[in-house]
Amino acid sequence: MDTLLPGSDYNQLRAFVAVGEHLSFSRAAEALGVSPSALSQLVRGFEERVGVRLLNRTTRSVALTDAGETLFQRVRPAVAELGAALNQVRHSRERPAGRVRVHSFRSAAERYIVPILGQFAATYPDVELDLTLDDAVIDVVAGGYDAAIRIGEVIERDMVAVRLGPELRQIAVASPAYLAANGAPAHPRDLVHHRCIRWRWPGRQTPYAWEFFEDGGWFEVAVHGPLIVNEKDMCVPAALQGVGIAFSVEDLFRPYLADGRLVPLLAPWSAPFPGHFLCYPQQRQMAPALRAFIDMLRQPAREAD
Repeated sequence: MDTLLPGSDYNQLRAFVAVGEHLSFSRAAEALGVSPSALSQLVRGFEERVGVRLLNRTTRSVALTDAGETLFQRVRPAVAELGAALNQVRHSRERPAGRVRVHSFRSAAERYIVPILGQFAATYPDVELDLTLDDAVIDVVAGGYDAAIRIGEVIERDMVAVRLGPELRQIAVASPAYLAANGAPAHPRDLVHHRCIRWRWPGRQTPYAWEFFEDGGWFEVAVHGPLIVNEKDMCVPAALQGVGIAFSVEDLFRPYLADGRLVPLLAPWSAPFPGHFLCYPQQRQMAPALRAFIDMLRQPAREAD
């Protein structure tokens, strides 16, 4: 099958240069991987477009006209450079290279990105991974990022979302000392009478309202207390020291629940919600470097399935 596309300016120019180099339609056609008839048609179309005879043909030989020689000497380096550029692009498709900019929630980065850093760097040495760890919900495209990792409920509708892990669950916890002194809430709405350790989304002024599930729907409780933090990890030492009741993803508290230093509260109202997803803008042609990152990040998720 002919690999050149009739009617293409570049293909016609490339065909002319090949004939000029080989001074033979059969050898030029073999070099380009097309039939001699297809090559002759391209060159004839190119001459018609230029409006000047570029080649003198006989049954035994091919020679450049004066005009053809002048054009050949001028365009041959440009065609060679363009061909080299196209080959470089094809090579980059086979061997991913370039920069991949990723915005990720901190907890998600620790869970999904950190474990693959060594393997990714070794497998794709020509890819530069540019990570921004931040719990703010930003516009991925406007921020200049190729992809982001965040929880499912804050992903824009027009983004492609790929699940990375299981559902998550937020729970309220407190130290035994705090509960001994203040008692335990019997219902989430009782939290308004307790000292709570609050967390604020980056870029927002109002602390996060704690979310619970009841009768098939979610509801919020605006809690109060002596401490507001912008790093969720700070909730743990504060809760351990009896500052108040903390509220975050269950995994954050798991080691302290296991040894009894923290006590879970309000479990019947703590329902699971969509976990972490990798999201990226819809695109017809994905950069090889981004595809390589996505594939490696998804591998543990596929194995878990």
